[in-house]
Amino acid sequence: MAPQPVKFTKLSPATDRAKIGPAQDGCQQGCCTTERVLTTAAQGPTLAAVPPGSIQSRLLIAQMDCPTEETLIRKALGGMPMVQGLEFNLMARVLTVVHTQGQLPAIEAAIRSLGMDSVPVNEGDNSAARTEPTGKPWWPLALAGVAALGAEAASWVGGPLWLGALLALGAIAISGVGTYKKGWIAVRHGNLNINALMCIAVTGAALIGQWPEAAMVMVLFTLAELIEAKSLDRARDAIRGLVQLTPERATVQQVDGGWTEVDAKAVDVGRVVRVKPGERIALDGVLTAGESSVNQAPITGESLPVEKSSGDAVFAGTINGSGAFEFRVTARSAQSTLARIIHAVEEAQGARAPTQRFIDRFARYYTPAVFALALATAALAPVLFGGGWYEWVYRALVLLVIACPCALVISTPVTIVSGLAAAARHGILVKGGVYLEEGHKLAWLVLDKTGTITHGKPALTDTVLLDAPDGLDAVRIAVSIAARSDHPVSRAVAAGRQDIAGLLEVTEFAALPGRGVRGTVAGKRYQLGNHRLIHELGVCSPALESRLGALETQGKTVILLTDGQQVLVLFAVADTVKDSSRPAIQALHALGIKTVMLTGDNQHTARAIADRVGIDLALGDQLPEDKLHAVENYARSGKVGMVGDGINDAPALARADIGFAMGAAGTDTAIETADVALMDDDLNKIARFVRLSRATRSILIQNITLALGIKAAFLVLTVLGMATLWMAVFADVGASLLVVANGLRLARR
Repeated sequence: MAPQPVKFTKLSPATDRAKIGPAQDGCQQGCCTTERVLTTAAQGPTLAAVPPGSIQSRLLIAQMDCPTEETLIRKALGGMPMVQGLEFNLMARVLTVVHTQGQLPAIEAAIRSLGMDSVPVNEGDNSAARTEPTGKPWWPLALAGVAALGAEAASWVGGPLWLGALLALGAIAISGVGTYKKGWIAVRHGNLNINALMCIAVTGAALIGQWPEAAMVMVLFTLAELIEAKSLDRARDAIRGLVQLTPERATVQQVDGGWTEVDAKAVDVGRVVRVKPGERIALDGVLTAGESSVNQAPITGESLPVEKSSGDAVFAGTINGSGAFEFRVTARSAQSTLARIIHAVEEAQGARAPTQRFIDRFARYYTPAVFALALATAALAPVLFGGGWYEWVYRALVLLVIACPCALVISTPVTIVSGLAAAARHGILVKGGVYLEEGHKLAWLVLDKTGTITHGKPALTDTVLLDAPDGLDAVRIAVSIAARSDHPVSRAVAAGRQDIAGLLEVTEFAALPGRGVRGTVAGKRYQLGNHRLIHELGVCSPALESRLGALETQGKTVILLTDGQQVLVLFAVADTVKDSSRPAIQALHALGIKTVMLTGDNQHTARAIADRVGIDLALGDQLPEDKLHAVENYARSGKVGMVGDGINDAPALARADIGFAMGAAGTDTAIETADVALMDDDLNKIARFVRLSRATRSILIQNITLALGIKAAFLVLTVLGMATLWMAVFADVGASLLVVANGLRLARR
């Protein structure tokens, strides 16, 4: 299997967070995992980078319930010269448009011409919060149903034809005005959607004298549409529920020291907020007074409350326990961790997953093909196969009813959104349907050691003086240099030798990536680094090698101080393995995923840690470029996931098919750049993500099979003359309801 093209980086939010291959080499099929390119005018452009002189607007369109409306809008706006890009979020009913400045009124007018209304949505608003459930009165439909039943009864008892026709016309008028209006708009814009097809079928049935059936078909179709809209509202509830986690009010300290309850959206960064026992926290912040336990499940998915004291971070949407505390706000309401999660999930809905892109392409050809088949059935079948014109026209009308691919098209976004919401509730932030769908293909999982397998808080265990000249305080020099570094190992050395008082001045301090640090003390340069650095400097000896090997086989990491001529002192630190690491690796193995650990530590330490938790392979002495090459190597034999902190492991994370960021809660960089952000440090969530991905894939296949199977069965029944119009309506909308209900099962996982 040939290696895949290298993916260099994630782009900024203004452009795209998808992974891309080298642009100069051309885009080969499969090199892009998220489709964000300008398409033909007939198809309508998708969202791209905002060009100079243009702006991006978000519009809430309450009538945009399904792909039927999306197709109309895409066709109407796609041909407008002022529109450079479109992106649809059907679940939130939000359309994002990139357009020339000052042209928004023209765009809104074009949308109104389609019988829809648009309301601008600010970027800081949560669109899901503004999407209210569908609410239409039931009594007109009930009245239409009574009239349709009356028409059927009049036909059964042999009543006068005019009575049945009158009752049928009443039923059609009461229940079908909206459908006829939308159908006319669709035909006027050259679109054969379900409304247009249904209007043609009902009108045709009336023209051939099937008044009772025409009335019943329109009533059943309207009823099924209403039920389908209610079902889609349940899918929207999955995202709306995230928004409702944040309280609207917060108790804020005033200038005079008093406390006042104010709107949470009006609270600025730096203000002090008080939280009562049992109260839901309204904003992100850091504790300044008091202590309590906090249920962080809405953010991290943790099952147990987390103890919080002064200096600890708290997040909006989490629930305080029995204590009371005060915290200083670190982010405004629109920029809180929960708000970023909601925004990321909503953006993920707009990115087409591979299955959805395939279904969209399929649907563009399916409906015209079935419509052509219906015309041929009405016009040619009586000549070729005999039989009455009435019989074949009726069969053609049945074909028109089942020609719409609504069930097929709506099945994918409902399933993906349900999966994204289920993942978010468990503290797994998936940045797009493509990653949720492709996660089931993972064959390799590459893991960083520090902070992923281990706690990332090593402690000093050994200090050994070696060749330090008389009068030279090597330990003091080493601790002085280590105190300047923010690396966990350096911090462990500095913290472990707090008995060293009066640190020395360090100048020309610099980090040596993958090796250690260096600095100048009293005019002399020193390096404080790992085993690899000592080898590169040529100051390692057989005796030192033996001593290092003894410590490393114990799973300890050794760093050494050298002046470039000899090693002066060595320190050994040991990191503790997380309790969750071993069961997490076992769960991944049970799913058939092979595991690899990459670390900058030496090979002995890497192997010792890997053996302790059951990891298949371990590679030590890994620089950032080494990790990149390792991920590229494993990608030749299957899909690769990479788990890291999202910053130091950036090249490998960008190259991996799916990049996982650990402990992303409160971290802007991780939430923005990772494909999948694990909001806490629980490695078990990766196995949970893979299981959710496999369930998503299974339900997608079930829905596609169900929708196509029902359509195929009714095509056969129609050709054989065994299907009726009302049966076709039940089959078409019933299939939509079945796939929606099946997709919603993911939200309950």
